[in-house]
Amino acid sequence: MSLPNHPFAFAPGAVASTGRVALVTGGAKRIGATVVRALASRGYSVAIHCHASLADARALAGELDAAGLPSLAVTANLRDEGPVRAMVHRVADHFGRIDAVVTCAAIWIPGPLEEVTADDLRAHFDVNCVGTFIVAQEAGAVMAAQESGGVIVTMGDQAIARPAPDYAAYFPSKGAIPTLTRSLAVEFARRNPRIRVNCVLPGPVTLPADMDPAARAATLGGTLVGREGTPEHVAHAVLFLVENDFITGVCLPVDGGRSIATPEPAAAGS
Repeated sequence: MSLPNHPFAFAPGAVASTGRVALVTGGAKRIGATVVRALASRGYSVAIHCHASLADARALAGELDAAGLPSLAVTANLRDEGPVRAMVHRVADHFGRIDAVVTCAAIWIPGPLEEVTADDLRAHFDVNCVGTFIVAQEAGAVMAAQESGGVIVTMGDQAIARPAPDYAAYFPSKGAIPTLTRSLAVEFARRNPRIRVNCVLPGPVTLPADMDPAARAATLGGTLVGREGTPEHVAHAVLFLVENDFITGVCLPVDGGRSIATPEPAAAGS
C-alpha cells in the first residue's frame, strides 16, 4: 500500500499546540520545510534553522504562527561552531525546552574526483557531519535535563551504499551519519534513558524544478524501482521515529526498495 501524498497542511486555528518544541536544521526549504510542516501538524512549535534562506524561514514561521503554533526562524552557518551552539541555546531559551531535533541541513557540491580538494572535503564534513554533531550535542544536553528527555533524528542518505559519481566529497560526509547516530544513541541514553537518536536514509525524492541538472542526475543516479519518492515520504518516516518511543539507534531507509534491489546490467556497448 503506497503512502498518500500528505500535504501536512495547517489552517489558522486548526492545530492544537501540544507544548512540545522541535528544532529543524535546514528547515526553510525542500525536505526540511516538509518536516517542519509535518511536526506542526502534530502540534509542535518549531524553530526553523537556515543559513542563507532567512526570508523563507521567516515566511514559514509566519504560517505556523497564524495556525496558533509559536515558531521561530533562526540562522547559523553550520561550519561555525560557536554560532551553532548559540543558535541551539537561543531556541531553548526562547521556548524553555527542546523535545525534538531533525537535522535536515546539508550541502552537496558536485565535481570531478580530480578536482576535489581537502577544503572541499572539510566543507562537506563541517556542515553534514560536524554540524549535525554540534546541534545534537547541544540539544541533547537540554534534553538530558528534561524529565521527558527528547528525540533526535539525523538525516543520512541511502545512496551511501551506491554512491553516484562526481560527489566524492559529499558521500563520505553522509556515510559518517549512521555511525554518529548510533554513537549518540548510546551516549545520550546513559545521561537520560528517555533520549532517543535515530536516522532517516532518504532515497531519491521529487526534486525541485530549478535544481542543478548535475545534482538532479546524481541524486537519481541508478534509479532501480522506477519512481521517486516525495518529501512527504521522508517526513512521515521522521514522524514515526519521533513518535515511537521504543525505537533508538535505528537507521531507516526511505528509498522505495533501492537498498535491496539488484542493479540492472549495463546495456551492451554502454
